[in-house]
Amino acid sequence: MDRIRIVGGHRLNGEISISGAKNAALPLIIASLLTEEPLTLENVPSLADVEQLIRILGNHGVDYALHGRRKAHTSSSYARVMRFEARNIVNIIAPYDLVSRMRAGFWVIGPLLARMGEAEISLPGGCAIGTRPVDFILDGLRALGAVITIENGYVHARAAKGLHGASYHFPKITVGGTHVLLMAASLAKGETVLHNAAQEPEVVNLAECLTAMGAQISGAGTRTIRIKGVEYLSGAQVKVIPDRIEAGTYAFAAAATGGNVLLRGANPNHLPIVLEKLQQAGARVDWEEDGVRIRREAPFITPVDIETAAYPGFPTDLQAQFMGLMTRAQGTAKITETIFENRFMHVQELARLGAHISLAGQTAEVEGVPLLQGAQVMATDLRASVSLVIAGLMAEGETIVNRVYHLDRGFERLEEKLAACGAEIERLRS
Repeated sequence: MDRIRIVGGHRLNGEISISGAKNAALPLIIASLLTEEPLTLENVPSLADVEQLIRILGNHGVDYALHGRRKAHTSSSYARVMRFEARNIVNIIAPYDLVSRMRAGFWVIGPLLARMGEAEISLPGGCAIGTRPVDFILDGLRALGAVITIENGYVHARAAKGLHGASYHFPKITVGGTHVLLMAASLAKGETVLHNAAQEPEVVNLAECLTAMGAQISGAGTRTIRIKGVEYLSGAQVKVIPDRIEAGTYAFAAAATGGNVLLRGANPNHLPIVLEKLQQAGARVDWEEDGVRIRREAPFITPVDIETAAYPGFPTDLQAQFMGLMTRAQGTAKITETIFENRFMHVQELARLGAHISLAGQTAEVEGVPLLQGAQVMATDLRASVSLVIAGLMAEGETIVNRVYHLDRGFERLEEKLAACGAEIERLRS
């Protein structure tokens, strides 16, 4: 199993090209199931989660082609162009052995049901960072006319006469639920209104894709989205938005090391509260024509409190990374997690590096220390793993991050991008 070795104490200086967003690419790829015409996606990141989703769609009969790779500026990352074609759906069943490895695989239920009138999808199972129930997705599909039963761990969904428009209010904001109902409603008869919908940029990216395919959607990016269903969706060519989570992660890494880094391609409009908190921590943020520049000239990091929330609040996917930054703050910061109940698993691993963190329910109190020391640490999930990388960049001596397959799910060539900016970091192949 691969590991990452870091020798801390080096400032990050240079440029990092931001890859396409994993959380946008996944629903865009799934949207290819809605049409028999080709859907071409630009800026698709090369990630383990993307490859797993391609395997899931292949099970349904989706063909794909890689149109080439474009070298992205100063890093060795690539922005891929991929074409997906679901001319013939050969299988409406998504089996447990595929869906259990990736929760987003469950989202195929919406397009399959809308286009084929039937879907049989395995329940996705547990998640290390907390509960992610599919109840809201199923309730929303029922509102659109689906008949749903659950047997032997599989959801059987049927709409023999097709789906119909409806008004549905999400009891709790859910990005996945918004994705699924957006796709399903695009081929439903009549108008669907989604209340309390997710506002994330990734939802807007999906709505733009569906609109390019012929859907009639208004309100994406607000809490109320209206979809007028159409009989047929065509192919389209759409670009995956830059990954705001990756951009925020490297922004924190630049501030943590006292560096100066241009995040090329980052969209600052997707990171309002993140950049605000970073400035409060002592970093300087400059919007440039081709990205965002992060630098920290202040001699120390100022402690800043955060509370995670649905967009446009502070993203739960950046909570662990911000905690890594706060371990060296001059004072105490409070970090409250409101989205997932188990998203503090990185605390004990940060403690191995010398961090002082105490937990009380869903709040972590981080008392900054003058020095972190390298150690062996274990990645517990995708975002937790990269918080250990940030801490390792600040620590004295050598840090070894184990189980980095978590990193490969969501960060494209992380060690190469950081090394290009002066970090002493390498992947140790198993």
